[in-house]
Amino acid sequence: MSKILTTQLTGLFQRIQQSEEEPIEETARLLAQAAIGQGTIYFASFGEMEAVAIHAELGANPFAKFARYTDEVELLPADRLIIFTQHATDEQALKLAQKLHDDFIPFAAVASEVAETGNKLSELAYTYISLKVRGGILPHPTKLGERIVFPHLMAALYIYEAIKMEFDEMLVDDEEDDEEESISPFA
Repeated sequence: MSKILTTQLTGLFQRIQQSEEEPIEETARLLAQAAIGQGTIYFASFGEMEAVAIHAELGANPFAKFARYTDEVELLPADRLIIFTQHATDEQALKLAQKLHDDFIPFAAVASEVAETGNKLSELAYTYISLKVRGGILPHPTKLGERIVFPHLMAALYIYEAIKMEFDEMLVDDEEDDEEESISPFA
């Protein structure tokens, strides 16, 4: 059974890589705007997706300019936010997305559903990434027709790492540009 699980997860990660590569890069660029400027990058994670924020904060390589979003946070125009939620229909995520949209705060969103007409979260977000998880990825061992293993969190962590790699590369490129500008050609 573990070989089937590995195959299914590999296929999921490949689908994300193939179809979400551009939104991942756009999201990294959006978040880098805050890191390069005077902003903060807030993570708003709902349900089991709170693990992504924990990883971003406490993992071996924390996310630069990271802060957890709470309702008490007063966002500034230079701030950016990323929403991680299992489903695009999550009421808390949609309420926050609408507030951010109304306040003209650019934000990214990550959820299971694809970006399409009728997906309110994808319509409100500046960038949107689909987890590509439609349900369980393995057949139930004893209950015919049922599925098990819902890898929303694994897909979200994969997307997080892909965003972080792009983001970190952008910050390094910006630091190198700053160093080149500070070196006088007349020295």
